[in-house]
Amino acid sequence: MSITNWAGNVTFGAARVHRPATLGDLRHLVATSPRVRALGSGHSFSLVADTVHDLVRLDGLPASVEVDTAASTAAVSAGLRYGEVAEHLNHAGYALATMASLPHISVAGSCATATHGSGDGSRCLAAAVVAVEMIGPEGDLVTLGRDRDPGDFAGAVVALGALGIVTRLTLEIEPAYEVAQRVRLDVPLTEVADCFDEVYGAAYSVSTFTDWRSGRAAVWLKHRLDAPGNRPESGWAGGRAAERPMHPVPGMPARACTKQEGVPGPWHERLPHFRPAHAPSAGHELQSEFYLPRQAAGKAFAAIAEIGPLVAPVLHISEVRTVRGDDLWLSPAYDRDALTIHFTWIRDAAAVMPALRAVEERLLPLGARPHWGKLTTARPRQISALYERAADFTRLRRRLDPSGKFRNAYVDALFPA
Repeated sequence: MSITNWAGNVTFGAARVHRPATLGDLRHLVATSPRVRALGSGHSFSLVADTVHDLVRLDGLPASVEVDTAASTAAVSAGLRYGEVAEHLNHAGYALATMASLPHISVAGSCATATHGSGDGSRCLAAAVVAVEMIGPEGDLVTLGRDRDPGDFAGAVVALGALGIVTRLTLEIEPAYEVAQRVRLDVPLTEVADCFDEVYGAAYSVSTFTDWRSGRAAVWLKHRLDAPGNRPESGWAGGRAAERPMHPVPGMPARACTKQEGVPGPWHERLPHFRPAHAPSAGHELQSEFYLPRQAAGKAFAAIAEIGPLVAPVLHISEVRTVRGDDLWLSPAYDRDALTIHFTWIRDAAAVMPALRAVEERLLPLGARPHWGKLTTARPRQISALYERAADFTRLRRRLDPSGKFRNAYVDALFPA
């Protein structure tokens, strides 16, 4: 039986699909399979998880969230979704520093592809990982820690599933906090570009939504309410306050979105844009995203606005966020603070591709790195050349997986063995 990703634009070519119920079953599967890949929640739009051999789902394994109060960490089953982890942590009085816009995504898949939230002080989700437990090519259980294995760890967190089947991740946590969310409408896009630091310094987490043609934007501001974690805010308040709850995609009902209008609430019920029990985003869509050096914001805004008439007709909405830099080799925010420009396209690849190519022609020369789980027209070697630690990752891959058990066409094209 064939399976597809969430969007339906990828039909996986696996000969067999497995959903083991125990760690022992998974280890045996890995040891006896010639090639195996793991599938998370299926929210990637690329072929990153595809294989023609064995595909394994991790959500059938025993679920656990083990909080270590002394170390301020939580060991999390890889198949869990962030919404599930967040509920458990909040109940125990703890929190994550950031969350992505969708709580529906799996922990392992999100970290493997460097998925992120938003905030000048917030790194991608994978940067919270302090230990990775995975199954190696012989069915062996391998654990790499940030402090214990400094030479390999930074290459093993964002690894595109190419080093092993991740079974558990240990994440940094902190005391639970509250967030209040407000939305500003009719903000001139030129104001966001010209006052970028002020706009993105106006709250703990900031997102800008635009169609690139109207010249206007909606800015979502998520204010962290506890003093210890609250960065000084710039005071920016452009446009006008929304008078009712909003959805990022114009015309979509706001009931799917987290509470707005400045009402305080738990961190995990405000940092994502969408509620776990509701369908996220536009639903019938394709996605692309690019991480750029933060200092390229002005040029990037001007470049995309210039082709707004080409982009807007095939776009549901575009979102601009900020991400703090990290030291993970394959993170698109490696060694630099970034802004990310996300495109939620209509689900018509033939219509979208000309606009996507035009976007990439303008953003790649500015240093843009495509998100691993999104659509791109860039050539694989063109992408890997954007990562100065690509050769180090290839060597790590050869050492940890000498037989190429976790290879697939997507990873091979990027990092030839």
